[in-house]
Amino acid sequence: MKNYISIKTYSSLTEVSERTVRRYISMKEIAFLFDELKNKTLIATDELEKNCSMALSIDDISLIIEADSGDSDAQTDLALLCLEHYRPNIALHWLNLAVKQGHSDAMHLLGQCYLSGNGIAKDKNLAMTWISKAATLGHQIALKQMDGLHFD
Repeated sequence: MKNYISIKTYSSLTEVSERTVRRYISMKEIAFLFDELKNKTLIATDELEKNCSMALSIDDISLIIEADSGDSDAQTDLALLCLEHYRPNIALHWLNLAVKQGHSDAMHLLGQCYLSGNGIAKDKNLAMTWISKAATLGHQIALKQMDGLHFD
């Protein structure tokens, strides 16, 4: 049985614009289906395996399917996978999705990206904002980072 993901997810992970993906669909260059219940065009994960800039395992594909369905834990884990593969721009996309759902690990990771300038311009103020938001949600590492700061 084939698995399918959204055009947005396929576009994010292949770093191909959604417009180009839609052109591939219209030319029938990639495997897709139209889900009438959701009124959405979906891309076969086989295509992702062929065209993704990262090597993906079966577990990675499962993670991508979960992240695509909106699971914030999976979105955060997928962001970590992207960071491990030196794809910070893709990671930021997934972190932002998880942050919108109030995921404290994602907030902390986003803060770390701002702190180090990983895939995004360094910004200590935004780093502090995201790390403190994670701390207020009880994120243990963020709490320790906030305890280490001294405001004089």
